Amino acid sequence: MEIKLAIGDIAAQQVDAIVVNLFEGVTEPGGATGAVDRALDGAISQLIADGDVKGKPGEFTVIHTFGKLPAKRVVIAGLGKASGFDVSAVRKVSAEAARFLRRHGFSRSATIVHGAGIGGIAPDAAAQALTEGALLGLYRFHRHKSKEDDDKELDELRVVEFDSAKVQVLEHGITRGRILAEATNLCRDLANESSNYMTPTQLAEEAEQVARRYSLEFRAYDRAEMEQMGMGALLAVAQGSAQPPKFITMRYSSPQALPEKPALALIGKGVTFDSGGISIKPSSGMENMKGDMAGGAAIIAAMQAIAQLKPRVNVVGIVPAAENLPSGTAYRPGDIVRASNGKTIEVLNTDAEGRMLLADALSWARKEGLSPLVDVATLTGACSIALGPFYSGVMGNSQSVIDQVLEAAKAAGELIWQLPLTDEYKDLVKSDVADVRQTGTGRAGGAITAAQMLAAFAEDTRWAHLDIAGTSRSERDRGATVKGHTGVAVRTLVTLAERVAQE
Repeated sequence: MEIKLAIGDIAAQQVDAIVVNLFEGVTEPGGATGAVDRALDGAISQLIADGDVKGKPGEFTVIHTFGKLPAKRVVIAGLGKASGFDVSAVRKVSAEAARFLRRHGFSRSATIVHGAGIGGIAPDAAAQALTEGALLGLYRFHRHKSKEDDDKELDELRVVEFDSAKVQVLEHGITRGRILAEATNLCRDLANESSNYMTPTQLAEEAEQVARRYSLEFRAYDRAEMEQMGMGALLAVAQGSAQPPKFITMRYSSPQALPEKPALALIGKGVTFDSGGISIKPSSGMENMKGDMAGGAAIIAAMQAIAQLKPRVNVVGIVPAAENLPSGTAYRPGDIVRASNGKTIEVLNTDAEGRMLLADALSWARKEGLSPLVDVATLTGACSIALGPFYSGVMGNSQSVIDQVLEAAKAAGELIWQLPLTDEYKDLVKSDVADVRQTGTGRAGGAITAAQMLAAFAEDTRWAHLDIAGTSRSERDRGATVKGHTGVAVRTLVTLAERVAQE
């Protein structure tokens, strides 16, 4: 869909539909909505008086103009109460409005910038949120459908502003919103793809295409190179599958980065299919394990946006990629494997494979001198049980890095909650026969004990871990989140890189 800025009067736009808005409780519409109301001889005011338009969130009302305006229809979007209306609300109403327009076959539409007037939101932030919402809300993964369910598409969304002095800030917001939304949708594409297409090799090829397109340095290490680097934990997971593993790296180098400042490391779990291995999962829902590489997909997508936005910091994206399957060559409960930092791991459950990949990735990042380290993974069902489908969990060994992640998430409109990672949990991953247990003793605190195992490989480098197991997928459309894989963490990681650059 094309989103472009137009300076002028929303009432003068010759499109299929124009979108105006209304806060709940307003009896006399003002601003652009008021101008349209007057052009329609008070039709909106009459609907408000009759109780047919209330301005509630999620409420959309279509009015036919019958030739009184160049546009054939006016859509009134309910914004809810003015108190508490913020950029997340802009993103939500824009996503729902875009789906409403598409559902009704309005291929060419125009809209005002929700929240930039009486809402009091900065124009660039409102324009960014509007763009993100529209592009994220319209996302569909139909790559393998021979025939679309319908032919309706919203081809053009015109963002209309009357004040020409706001052109620069609005264009900046629209551009930034498009970059972040397109990166998030790339992450969704990668995670929604079926595992017979999205193998570790294909994931590496997708990352290479992004690197070529946006001038990033790229390298994918193969099995032989990983053996030379001693990545026994990653290779243990991969040995049950005929698909070869890949260790994917993408580097963004800023000419304006301070030479003495270490590069930020963004690390994502890239399990392209997770059967659980020998500790095989129940068959119900296993088809969703094609998305167990959502963390790795988020890294590749974030690197695309970082390359476009050009923050003044060097960033390295790292995706250890493998498939976890049971076979005669698969790793087993009771095995002891050695990671690339020399530490040994006692394997207790082959379905706890993500932390094995991340152990070698964190070790590699430390050897490269990267700091801070931020990893993203669909790591534990325990985090989903603890926080549900709305909040991702964050833990780590550096409160300053965790705070940066939380601040970046808030600015990006993503929900993250900190869980504790204190010395009390260390005993739960102590092993009698190796340096560390792969899983904790018992099921209690599973998200935390998984992070505690990773802490042994982050060691004294500043590090934060995001567990997105509960948030990487959605079962229904909800605002800018659509059914399927959500692209969670992409916008947070990009915003984090920008904030690290500002230190």
